[in-house]
Amino acid sequence: MATDLAPAATKPVVIARDVRKAFGDHQVLSGLDLEIGAGEFVALLGRSGSGKSTFLRALGALDSEVDGYVRVPAKQAIVFQEPRLLPWQKVLTNVTVGLPSTAQTKAQGIAALGEVNLESKAKVWPRTLSGGEAQRVALARALVREPELLLLDEPFGALDALTRIKMHGLLQKLYRRHQPAVLLVTHDVDEAILLADRVIVLTDGTISLDTPVDVPQPRTRDSHECSTLRRRLLRELGVSDEPDAAL
Repeated sequence: MATDLAPAATKPVVIARDVRKAFGDHQVLSGLDLEIGAGEFVALLGRSGSGKSTFLRALGALDSEVDGYVRVPAKQAIVFQEPRLLPWQKVLTNVTVGLPSTAQTKAQGIAALGEVNLESKAKVWPRTLSGGEAQRVALARALVREPELLLLDEPFGALDALTRIKMHGLLQKLYRRHQPAVLLVTHDVDEAILLADRVIVLTDGTISLDTPVDVPQPRTRDSHECSTLRRRLLRELGVSDEPDAAL
């Protein structure tokens, strides 16, 4: 293991100590330790079944049957692979769902839609949106709450390649503007390298590699630094450097 607990660059807003989770006799998380600093963007890689989404659900208080110590900000938001929009509510209501029904909330919702270039879709039904548009609404719904911690569970996994590239650029813009701490769960090595300040590999429920991405933005997949890190991450994940980095 490269490091048990890499120090966060700033004061940690997420602290996890000895986090454990089992499904019957199968230990999914095996004493995981992690800190995420304020405003830090962390990507979490791992093979299917390595415990990535289980750990994210623990941070998001979506799984109460997890052992160990977890401290997270009260202000947090989650974006899943599916947009999870309410089909019986129009787009603006989906963005502000759960918030006080006030003129100020409506204005904040419109502003959030403007940030994802969907202000014109405020009064339409979710079924009329493309997959990329629906996921942009999900991002607006998360960011309108101004979270200190943004949890992303493979949010672009269901999108086509071109839409995914556009979403990467949008997420980077929104991240720079709002500066939450981010934990991105992904199978895509290139996505992790292009977006994150730090990449973690989860193996058998523990962190086997924790490394910074010391490459200035904007990054390109074929740069020497990114290619070198890509090969290192793929080796850690037990796969060869193939054209498709998704696991």
